[in-house]
Amino acid sequence: MTSVHPDFAHLAAAAETLSDDHLVERLRADAPDAIKTLNGHLLSLDTDRGVARFRFEIVPAFCHSGGRICQGGFLTGMVDSAMANAAIAKSKFTAAVPTLELKISFFEAMGPGIVFAEGRVMRWGGSIGFLDGDLRDEKGRLLVHATSTIKIVRPKAK
Repeated sequence: MTSVHPDFAHLAAAAETLSDDHLVERLRADAPDAIKTLNGHLLSLDTDRGVARFRFEIVPAFCHSGGRICQGGFLTGMVDSAMANAAIAKSKFTAAVPTLELKISFFEAMGPGIVFAEGRVMRWGGSIGFLDGDLRDEKGRLLVHATSTIKIVRPKAK
């Protein structure tokens, strides 16, 4: 991999001059397909700290057990999206951040409804980063906690 993730290449040059609120507006206007598929909506970014918050809507098509319980892979995708966006934001949209390792802990079942994901950069190194994230329901109950190790892939100098 020799460049930024293609979903965010158009933001790399502007990220240094745009505020976090303007970056959120740009990302909402051109959301990646994975976020759209998960019915996601970016709420906020903090590029200095490396934090991203999302709202997701769980629909019956994501659920099993008669539509009552969201399949864990969808929940994983939601919290992983928040963590990845936190890392990409921390890089000011200049690095790709492929996952090397992902650990998910499921605390509560969730059916159709609204959930909130927050991803955070815990440690940002030269080539490796450590992330964590949570998924909560509208009442604030912790549904999922995740940790992730990522490879920080910066563009190669030409």
